[in-house]
Amino acid sequence: MNRSARHTSTAHDHAAHQAHTGHAGHQMGSVTWGAAAKATLHCLTGCAIGEILGMVIGTALMWGNVATMVLAIALAFVFGYSFTLFAVRKAGLDFKTALKVALAADTVSIAVMELVDNGIIALVPGAMDAHLADTLFWTSLLGGFVIAFLLTTPVNKWMIGRGKGHAVVHAYH
Repeated sequence: MNRSARHTSTAHDHAAHQAHTGHAGHQMGSVTWGAAAKATLHCLTGCAIGEILGMVIGTALMWGNVATMVLAIALAFVFGYSFTLFAVRKAGLDFKTALKVALAADTVSIAVMELVDNGIIALVPGAMDAHLADTLFWTSLLGGFVIAFLLTTPVNKWMIGRGKGHAVVHAYH
């Protein structure tokens, strides 16, 4: 089977994908920091939307800290996965296959990001009890996102370099 025939099929090997121009940095074993940062930023965007929405909803409903954090984490996963899910669905994958790709691509990244971000919020004195109008609420949340990004990027670089995580998505675009 020639290279173009391999690439036009729904599933193809990563070696054929690596031959594409413009995909340097997604190749197994030689992943750039830029590619890892881009994958992490993609994940962070979905996580941040979900987490902020969860914090706002939980706080507005005057839920306790645990319930609010559980909602925020759950929404972070939902929004994190949905960004990838919509992208691979747009590429023509059926829902079940697209869901599997999103789960494979983002689970570790989202989990690390949420662990770090929520751990920081829990460790900052007073952050768990801060209200939406408090500077402490926003600085601890945004500071947690920054630190989570910095700690998750090397994880994504390592995973992409082994053909895992965000590298799975690149077979479908």
